[in-house]
Amino acid sequence: MQTPSEFVREQVTTVRETVDRVAGSVAETVAAAPGVTVRATQVGNYIREQRSAARVSLRELARTAGVSNPYLSQVERGLRKPSAEILASIARGLKISAETLYEQAGILDRRSGNPDTMAAIRSDSALSERHKAVLLELYETYVREHAASTTPDSSRPTSGPSSVAQPPTKESARPPPRP
Repeated sequence: MQTPSEFVREQVTTVRETVDRVAGSVAETVAAAPGVTVRATQVGNYIREQRSAARVSLRELARTAGVSNPYLSQVERGLRKPSAEILASIARGLKISAETLYEQAGILDRRSGNPDTMAAIRSDSALSERHKAVLLELYETYVREHAASTTPDSSRPTSGPSSVAQPPTKESARPPPRP
């Protein structure tokens, strides 16, 4: 004869197996559906990578982000496309920039610049989110300015004297002779 705890344990195991089997078939059906986008899968994979790198469990991240375990699992598998608000909550739980998740989800355009440099700024735990945002903005500005200075500008003359003002020389500093 089984004890009550053994009976409950056996029932729980049976229910879990059934739920896993049904969830697996539902996931396959949803993944095959045309509405599931590559972006949803991309952001889900990125969230899973960040969660693994931070050594945070799915349950712990769901709790800190204020979403359910099944929902977060579906996001990671690309079955759900989270809203910007949910992405911000997940970013707070992962202690990363919400902007990063917005870019992965396609909500925000990717910034110009070296992705490794940007990732290094975003992953620096010594910086606050505000400092990271400011550094990323400055970096992007420098990259844009550098790109603009290295590409030829059609408004500048290609030959002849330079259109850039030059400092006065001795000759140009003298007043013109009187008639």
